[in-house]
Amino acid sequence: MEKFICENVFVPLRSGPSHRSEMLSQVLFGEKYHIIDHAGHWMKIESLFDKFSGWIDTNHLHHTPENDDSEGFVLNRSLLCFRNDKTRMVLEAGCEVYEPDFERKTFSVGSDTFTTCNEFNYNWIARSDSPADIAMKFVNSPYIWGGRIPSGIDCSGFTQLIYKICGRMIPRNSWMQAEIGDAVTFLEETKPGDLVFFDNESGKISHVGMIISRGLVIHASGRVRIDPIDHQGIFKHEFGAYSHHLRTIRRIG
Repeated sequence: MEKFICENVFVPLRSGPSHRSEMLSQVLFGEKYHIIDHAGHWMKIESLFDKFSGWIDTNHLHHTPENDDSEGFVLNRSLLCFRNDKTRMVLEAGCEVYEPDFERKTFSVGSDTFTTCNEFNYNWIARSDSPADIAMKFVNSPYIWGGRIPSGIDCSGFTQLIYKICGRMIPRNSWMQAEIGDAVTFLEETKPGDLVFFDNESGKISHVGMIISRGLVIHASGRVRIDPIDHQGIFKHEFGAYSHHLRTIRRIG
């Protein structure tokens, strides 16, 4: 099956072949995917990164066929770059680049070569920070349902982004993420980077955050924010009440 590689900063991934359909997720710059169906000017695709599928409008696409199995280097911060036609792009954390050349200030994606800002160096793709440290860089990023990048992100997109920058793939949705890793029995046993999951009134996992220190969770709720957490859940001081009910804790190995 032919593979393609995304050359937009992101492309909305929708539940059906219509702009009125819910945005489930996004395909990010440098991510690869298969095309599995067509409907008019829409294509149903499956991401090779997390096996998530949905519909994309072909009018949104800048992509090229990609037949090798090389893996991209994940950006840990935004990067100013230029296409061959000298037009400007700003990639975001979570996007992927290939064959970075820090001397020539270039990288490739598919068959195209991009020129970067003069500051581009190894630090843009380094994995030295811990998940909790990476998470702190995106405080106040706005919440957008289905978002996976710092300029607009949802709760599980946020935790997935953090672990992607760390070199780990975790599933897209919170209920999927709650099924991986190792269980942590008590909140007092948590470590920075552990994922905490919360359920709704019907008992289904509906939210995820990350422990950054004892008694504090970072999560995307309206914006990426830090709130106190205890054995009941997340307490929001501005409401004077608990906003999310704690269900389970998982440690990603």
